[in-house]
Amino acid sequence: MIRFLFGVIVGILIFFFFVFFGGGKAVKKVGEGITDTGKRMEAYEEVIKKEKEDILELKKKIFKEEKAVPKKSQ
Repeated sequence: MIRFLFGVIVGILIFFFFVFFGGGKAVKKVGEGITDTGKRMEAYEEVIKKEKEDILELKKKIFKEEKAVPKKSQ
């Protein structure tokens, strides 16, 4: 019961701090920052996918060359 009341009190305090420090304006600024971050992350993901494809192609070529090299028999 004490934990519940403590949680309610903390929730009310957080709500009042939210309203006191800007409310909707603060959410808007945070949202804009997250949107910008998301766009940058998408660009990084595209670069990583391209690099991954290049690495996989190189890996396939290397393994084909290793199989093509005849082994020396004694």
